[in-house]
Amino acid sequence: MDIQKLVDTLHPLERTVLPFIKAHASVDDLMKASKLKEVEVMRALQWLQNKGVVTLDVHESDIVRLDVNGQRYLKQGLPERRFLAALADKPLPLPRLISKADLSKEEANICIGLLRQKGAIILSKEKDLVVSLTPQGAKLRDAALPEEDFLKTEFPRQVDALPEPEKRLLQQMRSRKQLVVVEKIKSRSVRLTPLGQTLVERGVGDGKVIDALTPDMLRSGDWKQKRFRRYDLTAHVPRINGGRRHFVEEGISYIRRIWMDMGFTEMTGTLVQPAFWNLDVLFVPQDHPARDMQDTFFVEGKATIPADVAKRVKAAHEKGVGGGSGWGGEWTDDIAKQLVLRTHNTVLSARTIAALKDAPLPAKFFAVGRVFRNEALDWKHLFEFHQFEGIVVDPDANLRHLMFYLKEFYSKMGYSEVRLAPSFFPYTEPSFEVSVFHPVRKEWVELGGAGILRPEVVVPLLGKDVPVLAWGQGLERVITDYYKMNLPDMYSNDIEQLRTIKAWLR
Repeated sequence: MDIQKLVDTLHPLERTVLPFIKAHASVDDLMKASKLKEVEVMRALQWLQNKGVVTLDVHESDIVRLDVNGQRYLKQGLPERRFLAALADKPLPLPRLISKADLSKEEANICIGLLRQKGAIILSKEKDLVVSLTPQGAKLRDAALPEEDFLKTEFPRQVDALPEPEKRLLQQMRSRKQLVVVEKIKSRSVRLTPLGQTLVERGVGDGKVIDALTPDMLRSGDWKQKRFRRYDLTAHVPRINGGRRHFVEEGISYIRRIWMDMGFTEMTGTLVQPAFWNLDVLFVPQDHPARDMQDTFFVEGKATIPADVAKRVKAAHEKGVGGGSGWGGEWTDDIAKQLVLRTHNTVLSARTIAALKDAPLPAKFFAVGRVFRNEALDWKHLFEFHQFEGIVVDPDANLRHLMFYLKEFYSKMGYSEVRLAPSFFPYTEPSFEVSVFHPVRKEWVELGGAGILRPEVVVPLLGKDVPVLAWGQGLERVITDYYKMNLPDMYSNDIEQLRTIKAWLR
């Protein structure tokens, strides 16, 4: 390495600290010698370490210092010292002893335990508990206690440097309330590398280098005679995390763009919906398990529902449409007027179809939004998640069209193979589970449902039977593979994850 170029890159703080390192290995000593603040010394050392001039070593050690009670006992005397002193003349009832020694009940109990263990006192029961001093106690009273000697030493102290008897004593003292406290501390030391030794021997020059031009230098032309510090383009700099959207929102934006590029119009709506639009118009029977508290979040209050559509929905449920028999039984407004957090975005599809009326066909719509299910949180289930939804209202639509739209979408999500497996949903016939072939795991993965809406759904809403292609998938299940994570991890709010996760680049 060119030593002169290295010298030219040194910051004024590095130039100040470097000459002292050979004689001062600790950060504290360097602060005293250089008369710089700790943050300035540490900054200089980190820069020098990045240049390979020094090596910073961090050592962890335990220190012991006096806690609140330890400081108080150093001035007032240990409780056991005051306990023994109070018994100097004669045995005393415990209440009088506590008062004379100025002890709390907790301190008195500790003294009794410690002194009985040492054979210093005996207890006898009269009207009150009476405490008497033994010959061994008299000796303790007149001698210095090991704990007293320990408290009088200079703190803080390195635990590793304590003699073995004091280490054992420390373990006993740590069991007492706020007497001593042991803390783990980090000490830092610095040493020169061979490159650093060469640099120190050569010297860092007079340090008369400048970091920036000033207006005065430009006006006077003095900059021509100045020596500028070289920029070190290899120096480590802190990582800067720019602002960005949540990665789930990035995925939503990408999916939204796919459907818009395919000519679809976005549907929107509120999170709270009447059960009428969320379930009834979709030909979900009013006694269906999906309406139970176990599957749906209900909201207090009652909704208003359109009487004309409700009349047609009632007929579809009770009598059927186009030759169907319906569900039978009696359909009631009260159940339909319940408010729920929407359980799927098909509620938006239903409202959109009802609003088409005499609009020209074909028409294509999509939605991406939050939905809610009353489910237990686990590695593959969330109680609040996003769902993307699509419908195509077209008199000429068929299953080949449905497959085209799904294959086109999933190919843009990185899946080239899509298949439909027969399934059941109350509001589509035929109904399918949508699966894609995972290119890495080499297996079929189920992602959602699709089908053609039943006449019992379309006729009450649109007034005529027109084929309506429909599909709905959980968004998180589609994008988890891209981010290589489980569902709950997507909303852990891990700041480091949010800063460093890869962007959506498909």
